[in-house]
Amino acid sequence: MREFTPDGLAKYNGKDRDEIYVAYNGKVYDVTNSELWMAGDHQGMHEGGIDLTEEMEEAPHEEDVFNEFEIIGIFVNNH
Repeated sequence: MREFTPDGLAKYNGKDRDEIYVAYNGKVYDVTNSELWMAGDHQGMHEGGIDLTEEMEEAPHEEDVFNEFEIIGIFVNNH
């Protein structure tokens, strides 16, 4: 499975290229085709190309929302 660092993941923000990827709990998800992630923006609250693990604590939904998206890699944060 492909590995993404924070810098590598940031390239998939929906602005620099069409693909929008986000990380959560060490997994990278492809949210490109979600209507809730238009142009790399999730309802004005989150941007694509980042790790959403900490931000999910304040989200109005549970982590099972990621079940509808394909896991395309693992997130490696060496910091």
